[in-house]
Amino acid sequence: MKEKVISWPDQKKAGMRKKGEAIRLSGNIVPSSFLCDWAKGKKYFIKTYGCQANVRDSEILTAYFNLLNMELADNEASADIIIFNTCAIREHAETRIRGELGRLKPLSRQNPDLIIGLCGCMAHESEPLKDLVATNKHLNLVFGTHNIHEIYSLIENCVKEKARVFNVTSTVDTVVEEYPEARFDTYKAFVNIMYGCDKFCTYCIVPYTRGQQRSRKVECVVEEVKRLKEKGFMEVTLLGQNVNAYGLDFDNQEYDFAYLLEQVALTGIPRIRFTSPHPADFKENVFKVMAKYKNIMPALHLPMQSGSTNVLNKMNRRYSREEYINLVKMLRSYVSDVRLTTDIIVAFPTETEEDFLETLSIVKELHFASAYTFIYSPRVGTPASRMVDNLTPEIKQDRFNRLAKVVDEEATIDGKKCVNSIVEVLFDSIDDVIGFIKGYDEYNRLVHVKADPSLIGKIKKVKIIESHTYSYIGELIEK
Repeated sequence: MKEKVISWPDQKKAGMRKKGEAIRLSGNIVPSSFLCDWAKGKKYFIKTYGCQANVRDSEILTAYFNLLNMELADNEASADIIIFNTCAIREHAETRIRGELGRLKPLSRQNPDLIIGLCGCMAHESEPLKDLVATNKHLNLVFGTHNIHEIYSLIENCVKEKARVFNVTSTVDTVVEEYPEARFDTYKAFVNIMYGCDKFCTYCIVPYTRGQQRSRKVECVVEEVKRLKEKGFMEVTLLGQNVNAYGLDFDNQEYDFAYLLEQVALTGIPRIRFTSPHPADFKENVFKVMAKYKNIMPALHLPMQSGSTNVLNKMNRRYSREEYINLVKMLRSYVSDVRLTTDIIVAFPTETEEDFLETLSIVKELHFASAYTFIYSPRVGTPASRMVDNLTPEIKQDRFNRLAKVVDEEATIDGKKCVNSIVEVLFDSIDDVIGFIKGYDEYNRLVHVKADPSLIGKIKKVKIIESHTYSYIGELIEK
């Protein structure tokens, strides 16, 4: 099969940044008559890995397939096009994709017309992608995070030319403001407010895979939230690779994240969350807005990564241990009941035992309700991947285990504190194992309640009666 390379990822170009506001595009693309004819009676299958941004991208891809009147396949075997929406944050995610692609080789032999595609962050890693493409000849469509709105033309290229098509744009100064609508959840929705990241933490591949920071227009975000509210959605989560850096790329600096957050709150949608923020980009005005509006939930995921200033400097995190602590104190001065969670990387290159102990101590001092903890995983092309790693696998695992123990201890304490408290739970589904309905309270805690499934989609007051550290049992006090 011939190959058609429209663009190939270039990490050097992906690291370049342009000044000025983004160019605005519409994602409402009309498919050709050829593609509509091809799509008749066909099915699609999308498998998503990684963060909320990838989930939202898969929703958009779903909307494009739905507009072609394609059906969602129950599994890969019954699909005419399979898309893997990938993650590149850690090596384990890449290993899984390689295994998935290998598993599909027999399927592609049975169906020569099958389109197997790969998109997401892994598509932007030039060297791993070369190997992936060379060893998986049945992988016949690859496109980047900036090329989702081109899906129709890419599929058409595959079909018409019977070619393997590769289109991964590295440099981008555009924002797609409007996409066709599809949501995986009935009551909660992700809303992109910005794309890309300009922080360049030394361990992180995201500035290269998601590109330059570009913010959507305030009015476009607000209109999207209003439409969701009209359709009965109860909660939105504002998304960005660095969500509180929203607006830093605007000529008018008045339209910052605090301004947008307030405008979204004024829509009256019952619940608002946002993720993931960067500590270096927080301003006091954001906390003031959080305190002012009850529909902004008192829960914040604030990635710390390390409790050592020495390690934070090597990570290029742009804040010190003391500055992070002071930021948390400021937050709690405005939102006293905020539930704080975080991300922590252990065994970063040259991390000393003293550095690690500083991380343990800050976890105890700030009382995180939970934390996502990881052993450092090098990403090819990032500055950290070239640092000397002098830590043995045994040291890395030992530190990870010790950190996990302290995090669990703090989470257990936090969980016990909420027993007998009254919370408001947005019920979203049934737990098939125990038969209870479940949902999340305003603090983003998972709560199970023995109640009628007719309450799904509603917010009800619940008394917490049991803590299981990372989930809770409650009883309904509001019918």
